[in-house]
Amino acid sequence: MNQDVYHVIGVMSGTSLDGVDLAYCRFDSGKGWQFEIIEAETIPYPLYWKEQLRNSVALSQEKLQILDKTYTHYLSKIIADFIQRKNIVVLDAVCSHGHTVLHQPENGITYQIGNLPELSSLLMQTVVCDFRKQDVKLGGQGAPLVPIGDRMLFGTYEYCLNLGGFANISSEIECRRIAFDICPVNIVMNMFAEKLGQPFDKDGAWAASGALHVKLLSSLNELSYYSKLPPKSLGLEWVQEKVLPLISKYKLSEIDVLRTFVGHIVTQVSNVVKPGTSILVTGGGAHNTFLMHEFRSEVKACFIRPERLIVDYKEALVFGLLGVLKMRQETNCLQSVTGAKMDHSSGEIYPFKID
Repeated sequence: MNQDVYHVIGVMSGTSLDGVDLAYCRFDSGKGWQFEIIEAETIPYPLYWKEQLRNSVALSQEKLQILDKTYTHYLSKIIADFIQRKNIVVLDAVCSHGHTVLHQPENGITYQIGNLPELSSLLMQTVVCDFRKQDVKLGGQGAPLVPIGDRMLFGTYEYCLNLGGFANISSEIECRRIAFDICPVNIVMNMFAEKLGQPFDKDGAWAASGALHVKLLSSLNELSYYSKLPPKSLGLEWVQEKVLPLISKYKLSEIDVLRTFVGHIVTQVSNVVKPGTSILVTGGGAHNTFLMHEFRSEVKACFIRPERLIVDYKEALVFGLLGVLKMRQETNCLQSVTGAKMDHSSGEIYPFKID
């Protein structure tokens, strides 16, 4: 019989390369799904790992496997240190997304490193991970996966918008959860902030001081992805192939690129939300004061930024929930979102075994 209360650690590493998000959470299924984020922390990536992960898309299969093993050990140390420092004693599982290095669902490929079975033995904990692979095998996009959590934990909002490496959104339409990646956000913005010497554009100050370049904005908005119907998702490969060459064509200053890309994000979000609706906004982009100002000025909807723990750790929280649902053998991946053949319970469970 399934238990009602679970204590898990959700672990998330996104394409923006901010670092590893860890959230120690309590879930209670007794009276509908309730949650509490007890402890949470982001461990920033050092320059070495930023470069390794950013360049991973170009690696051979053999070198990717080596990187996978190395990253799994690195990730285990981060998680073990979190458990020790936060004095976590009650723990049912570590539920880890890993880090996406390849995402080509149209070719039946998605690959998240850090999901090797040895993560369980290194941590001496049950691990639930590798949530995307099964969905792609079932013909789905393998993304986005967070919308099941949007439905179960944040269903009072008409839209849930996450501004991470990519902007993704989910909503309930005719009793079906619909979700997709809208456009790049921090995966591009952070690249240009780093050229200016900072990991990100704090409060969007650089973007606010830049000039909007109309031709670049128009070119970005004309990319064919935006005319496709969902289910659809984006990856680093698409950014490198379609977006970065387009930006470099115009030879703009980093500040003007940042300003123009904010305009691009606002345009694409405005194209998919209905006026007068309530939108829960989370992810690193929710801290970009200028971006949020532009949303509220240009998009006729109510943008709601929740408490900081939810803004920063909603994805880690939801991957914790995905792990709990997998342990209960309940649906954690929605056909209506990913385009898979059916709803299913995705992920791998690696129980810790004492030899």
